[in-house]
Amino acid sequence: MNKALWGLILLLPSLASADALQDKARARFEAVPNTPPALEGNPATPEKIELGKMLFFDPRLSSSWLISCNTCHNVGLGGVDLLETSIGHGWAQGPRNSPTVLNAVFNVAQFWDGRAKDLQEQAKGPIQAAVEMNSNPERTVKTLESIPEYVERFQKSFPGQSDPVTFDNMASAIEVFEATLLTPWSKFDRYLRGDVDALDSQEKQGLTLFLDKGCVNCHQGVNAGGTGYFPFGVVEKPGSEVLPPNDKGRFAVTRTASDEYKFKSPSLRNIELTPPYFHSGKVWDLKQAVSIMGTSQLGADLSDAESEAIVAFLKTLTGQQPKVEYPVLPPHTEQTPLPTPNGVRGGGH
Repeated sequence: MNKALWGLILLLPSLASADALQDKARARFEAVPNTPPALEGNPATPEKIELGKMLFFDPRLSSSWLISCNTCHNVGLGGVDLLETSIGHGWAQGPRNSPTVLNAVFNVAQFWDGRAKDLQEQAKGPIQAAVEMNSNPERTVKTLESIPEYVERFQKSFPGQSDPVTFDNMASAIEVFEATLLTPWSKFDRYLRGDVDALDSQEKQGLTLFLDKGCVNCHQGVNAGGTGYFPFGVVEKPGSEVLPPNDKGRFAVTRTASDEYKFKSPSLRNIELTPPYFHSGKVWDLKQAVSIMGTSQLGADLSDAESEAIVAFLKTLTGQQPKVEYPVLPPHTEQTPLPTPNGVRGGGH
């Protein structure tokens, strides 16, 4: 038997093993697509996407004219603000860590407690939250109507409507833009698409542990998460700093006792770019976060090698970041003065 044939025979078991792991992964995950999904009742057009992008970056949607959607969901920073909890109007600190906006269109719902059914509904929340943008629908519409270019863009984005500058249409435009913020072609996506060599041996070990230990039960699908609500502390509740006792998660929405301390599982896509971790934002190290999840959710005391392998796998979920050109925002005119901003007292940066 020649050496080449003998080498192929020796390689066959490892190839079969690789294919088996790939098949297991494909049964639980999907690759991030290159194009955004269709949104029910909110068809995307180039005009609407561009309007949504401008609104996403416009701080005039806030009452102080300082805070935009991008402030807390910075598309240049993995879709987050890299803070434990976001700083909003009047330097108020929000109660939870800001989730990434990247790939958020694939989540079952929005916010940690799922109180918004989709991105359109979510876009209305921060604008009206006192600790975030501190505005309201009436003020927002008045601001948009005072900027002639926005009036024209709303007319083009929502043709046939007699009065297209509305709070709902604003949210619809932001939704179609946010749906374009995808991060395809990660190493893991290439693996799912058939490239068995896209992951190295440690990354494959991490994937095996992720599947076999049970991490995948809460973190699966396109987003490796965002598919449902799960109790934090299935086996052992983490410390009160990581799991603040006064934040009962999904319970605040449903008022159902069984939903106490349940949260939407976060997407693990681009997780290495989006510290700190958990809804409390108290953990900055990804390996520590993995260890906490092993103990709290799985009852597994992961070894250093196991935690490092899982972290190596998680880093393969970092995809191509969206390249978004910062829009030139339209000015108002002297004939259409803007509403007076609600000034914010306090120090500078």
